Amino acid sequence: MASKHEVRLARVYEEPEPGEGHRVLVDRLWPRGLRKDDPRIGQWLPEVAPSTELRRWYGHAPERYDEFVERYTAELETPAAAAALDELRGIVRAGPVVLVTATKEIELSHLSVLAGLLA
Repeated sequence: MASKHEVRLARVYEEPEPGEGHRVLVDRLWPRGLRKDDPRIGQWLPEVAPSTELRRWYGHAPERYDEFVERYTAELETPAAAAALDELRGIVRAGPVVLVTATKEIELSHLSVLAGLLA
């Protein structure tokens, strides 16, 4: 069973584990092959995801990760992203959360940045 303020990271395509917490999709785009009512997604916050431009520039190139983190952190200070991040913080305060993404490389994704900000 997860603790109250725990934030876990997972791929959206993975089946939920019993008691893992509220699953929040934090991708700008809806994942391929999933219906809007898929039980693997409890809530969708696209505004907290990196912009399309930043996502395309980054392309999950490991040598660009540090600069990606800087640019993404700056994007999170824009009004819409900041409001979504505040909403996400409220969700985390309410109980355990699993941030989910369609990205294959979670460690080099925006999820690790968000988890650090929410810790």
